Amino acid sequence: MDFDITSIENSGYARWYITDNVFVTFNDTLISMWIIGAVLIALAIVVRVKIKKFKDVPETKFQNIMEAIVEIFDNYVVSILTKKYRYVGAWFFGVFMFFLLSNLIGVAGLRNPTADLAVTFSMGLTTVVLMQYIGFRYNGIEHVKDWMRPIFIFAPLNIISDLSRSISLGMRLFVNILSGLILMALIYFLLPPLLSIAVPGVLALYFEVFIGVLQAFIFITVSMFFLMMKAPAEE
Repeated sequence: MDFDITSIENSGYARWYITDNVFVTFNDTLISMWIIGAVLIALAIVVRVKIKKFKDVPETKFQNIMEAIVEIFDNYVVSILTKKYRYVGAWFFGVFMFFLLSNLIGVAGLRNPTADLAVTFSMGLTTVVLMQYIGFRYNGIEHVKDWMRPIFIFAPLNIISDLSRSISLGMRLFVNILSGLILMALIYFLLPPLLSIAVPGVLALYFEVFIGVLQAFIFITVSMFFLMMKAPAEE
């Protein structure tokens, strides 16, 4: 049983050899996602423990910050989806935090999971699944009839149109993050040694931080608008 970590520097993955012919592969995207997952779980545990000590009137900065974050995000979800669908806000907040950390983890020198199409496409697909859930829950059979409008022969095209939204969401985020990584790599390569530290560092704040936060925000916003298309209006 052996663990080969030399390949991760050359080709982006590491292998744990159980036998000579049996091994498990860990790529850099997977490792980054494990780290992000561990951070999110740790944050959730800390917040959960702290919540038990929360008062009706906030007495600590931590409670003030947490309540402000929840209120701001809740108001934003309600402004798009109305109070009827407020419960999906928890899901979108989780997605936002995942993408936020995925976009920012590059600052620590790790690979951005959002620069992997499999990750962004999978998360886009979850939005499509949520759209169908909302459609069936509140519209029932009418949701199926929507696929057959204006006439039934358009059903395959309407279904493909729904599924293509996962590609649209995934590609938008993937291309923006990957293009930033490629641009930063070119800058590192082209600049002379003395400038290859200061200049890329400033640009990293833009590409990794500003663009990272913006793209996470855009993803959940577009997802909520797609969801609103399937959700009946609040009565």
